[in-house]
Amino acid sequence: MKKQQIFSFLSTVTASLLLAVSVRLTSPSIVVAQPSNNLTISAAGSLKDALEEIKTLYQQTQPNINITYNFGASGALVKQIEEGKPSDIVIATGKKQVDGLEEKGLLVPKTRSILADNRLVLIVPKNNSVGIRSFYTLANSKVKKIAIGDPKSVPAGQYAQDVFKKLGILDKVKPKFVYEKNATQVLASVENGNADAGLGYSTDAKSSDKVKVAVATDGKYYSPIIYPLAILKSSQNVEAAKGFVKFLSSDQAKGVLKKYGFIVK
Repeated sequence: MKKQQIFSFLSTVTASLLLAVSVRLTSPSIVVAQPSNNLTISAAGSLKDALEEIKTLYQQTQPNINITYNFGASGALVKQIEEGKPSDIVIATGKKQVDGLEEKGLLVPKTRSILADNRLVLIVPKNNSVGIRSFYTLANSKVKKIAIGDPKSVPAGQYAQDVFKKLGILDKVKPKFVYEKNATQVLASVENGNADAGLGYSTDAKSSDKVKVAVATDGKYYSPIIYPLAILKSSQNVEAAKGFVKFLSSDQAKGVLKKYGFIVK
């Protein structure tokens, strides 16, 4: 009788052990969520060259942070963010774009700052065969096309319209406008000869050897051209975003921005 009890006990223990091993082998592993090392930055197209160089410098010190840029016109970028497109940081051209995001509660509080300033300039092809030397020359019949950013979504286009309004020549030059999707395309339009002149940023003009500045505008004709930035509430890695924003205010990053013609303080 005792032998039967011992045998029964051993059989029960063996079965329990086998069941435990089976459950352990077949149960899925528990994965602990790790913070994201990816940062997506929605930035104005006029910052492209400078930010790409800054990215290289940053990743020398933070090789584990992967940065992806989403460049475009500020109005379009803001619309994408409002519609839910994932992004960690926004850097726009113009205060009102970021104001709109803040009013909708889409920014991490107290993360706004100004990256840099820019200037608006009248650019013409290097040879300037039409002889454009002032804004008033644009009303001349020899000038057929003037490239500006689309004011509906491109701050550079809004600034351009402000200049023409204050000079009192908007009605005369408006029929000649060729509307572009961003400030970079304004530059390309003048470079390619698709426009006789264009209003763009001084930083874009500095990057090209195919155009020259005919007139550097007076800042009194338009609102200050600033690049406000902020961290978005949709960010999956706010701490990494804060780290990159801090780097943007470093002497290294400021040096790059100055090299490309931006005004930094």
